[in-house]
Amino acid sequence: MSAEFKPIREGKVRQVYDIGDSLVITVTDRISAFDNILENKIPDKGAVLTKMSAFWFDFTSDLVPNHLISISAADMPAFFQTEEFAGRSMKCKKLEMLPIECIVRGYITGSGWESYKENGTVCGIRLPQGLQESDKLPEPIYTPTTKADLGAHDEAITFEESVDILEKRYPGKGASYAASIRDCTIALYKKCADYARSKNIIIADTKFEFGLDENGTVVLGDEMLTPDSSRFWPLEGYRPGQGQPSFDKQFVRDWLKQNPDNGGVLADEVVQKTADKYKEAYELLTGTAFRL
Repeated sequence: MSAEFKPIREGKVRQVYDIGDSLVITVTDRISAFDNILENKIPDKGAVLTKMSAFWFDFTSDLVPNHLISISAADMPAFFQTEEFAGRSMKCKKLEMLPIECIVRGYITGSGWESYKENGTVCGIRLPQGLQESDKLPEPIYTPTTKADLGAHDEAITFEESVDILEKRYPGKGASYAASIRDCTIALYKKCADYARSKNIIIADTKFEFGLDENGTVVLGDEMLTPDSSRFWPLEGYRPGQGQPSFDKQFVRDWLKQNPDNGGVLADEVVQKTADKYKEAYELLTGTAFRL
């Protein structure tokens, strides 16, 4: 590998390269579950996530500015114009990323459902009595978390705690930034969830990440509304009162729970079914066939 283009950051799935005035973010075919990177890779997953993020960035550009410049290899250095990076690279603006994961929940499921059964709340937010698993919430709720280092767990925080975290880093601006990313998160979710429903997909919940550009403007970064960062359910057959089939990696999580002695290694049919689910979600949402 050229010394000029070694990753400056590497996460569970993504690698970030500094190319001077901008960044190139590449998305691998790795998949993580329960904060661990699994041994298996999901074929074409990186390209699906890249193309899906690009679709959503364009769809929401009227609401919030985002960091995407291009997903065309022709706009990147020759190093990225190879099969290794084909279809899975984004040229992006440099941002100072904010230390908050912005999670929004439109339906009650997962850890939110477990918390609600215990005490009627989700991340400290009290919800109406009598909700069933997978019910649509009266209004989407914002449940931010910390942004943990690789291998560590994100921790749920209140909105007020997010203000404190941002205030320590940006004195005098914490409340403003916290309110901005909360409001952007809810607005993005509502627009995209309405659109997805028209394509027969329910977005149960998702996460966004934001950063600041050189002018201090809040900008949407990282990925957006992919099967890695969201719960996608088929609208057809949706029934509250039970778990739902999904287009996202919840399928992988469920399989791992049912096969705890497999050492975190997915069966071949699970790998293929996961790849198919990711592509199906992309095609339903964008209305275009997936191609590298």
